[in-house]
Amino acid sequence: MALSTPRILCLGSALARRAAPSFLLQQQFRMFSDNAAAEAAKAAPEVVKADPGAKSKIRGVQMLIFGGLGAGFLYGYSLFTSQVPQTGPLVSPAAPAPKTSTPGDYAAVRASISSLLDADYDDGSYGPLLVRLAWHASGTYDKVSCTGGSNGATMRFPPECAWAANRGLAIARDLLEPVKAAHPWISYSDLWTLAGVVAIEDMGGPTVAWRPGRVDYPDGSKIVPDGRLPDATQGAKHLRNIFHRMGFDDRDIVALSGAHTLGRCHPDRSGFSGPWTNAPTTFSNLYFQELVNNKWRPKKWDGPLQYEDAKTGTLMMLPTDLALLSDRTFKKWVSLYAKDEQEFFKDFAVAFGKLMELGVPFPEKPAAAS
Repeated sequence: MALSTPRILCLGSALARRAAPSFLLQQQFRMFSDNAAAEAAKAAPEVVKADPGAKSKIRGVQMLIFGGLGAGFLYGYSLFTSQVPQTGPLVSPAAPAPKTSTPGDYAAVRASISSLLDADYDDGSYGPLLVRLAWHASGTYDKVSCTGGSNGATMRFPPECAWAANRGLAIARDLLEPVKAAHPWISYSDLWTLAGVVAIEDMGGPTVAWRPGRVDYPDGSKIVPDGRLPDATQGAKHLRNIFHRMGFDDRDIVALSGAHTLGRCHPDRSGFSGPWTNAPTTFSNLYFQELVNNKWRPKKWDGPLQYEDAKTGTLMMLPTDLALLSDRTFKKWVSLYAKDEQEFFKDFAVAFGKLMELGVPFPEKPAAAS
């Protein structure tokens, strides 16, 4: 074997220089080790024939190979990095390792989520997007088959992550990856629902009861059929079909529709465009006030049917929004919430808390709430 000590040290150092991705380092190290072992085994019979005491020499050479390789690797690695490389979505290679919390420290998770909300995104906050993520992760539940819901975090997998209704939510999922890295003990399904709750509260909304206990499914085998989320092009009958399937009544439907007080629509996602209110990052009853007090006309544009306020043309409503006015029962609750914000907050907190727990097999004794 013609592998000298300096050559082994050089090879080990070269491996270290090329070892930015940890998995690549492991493969190269293993490959080199296997090759060295194979070369030693191949040479062993010849050495034994030439020298009866060669077995001890072979062992000595093998120790030289692996010892030198390890020393070279450590030396080279120390030259080119001072910390373990970071990998994963939204984590810079130069970013410091995130501080981890104690399992069950949901206050720390809440703080991490809150720190992400204010940003140069849309109207200045990721909050509305996180509410939408929590909503869409939970709103697939069917009370008859007991399938779907927030348990499992199946939106991590295709085809659910690619559903038309979920366009743009990859931004929210990626945004929360550093939070998951800092608190690896929390499940994605708990993290996504908690993020929605925190966002509502941080934007001035009501306190929503939330408890942990969701688990993540290992794959997409339990993804439900597409079509269980609301279709904004439809009317009152569709809304009842969607929400009654989950176990909600008409009052719940109107209260949950009040989430449209947040955020805006994007043509590259839903196909619609614009905000519902002039304060899209503040949770309030302004959505209901705008719905009742404005006159709405069809928007003249190349996109799907939506409505704009006749006075300024800057606000929009969807067909499902105006269905709340055309249906007598729905309109009763719209009028109540437009007049009484506290009543809206109370009903929304109850309905949204229920939505976050759909499909979750909580134990009979409730876990401690965060």
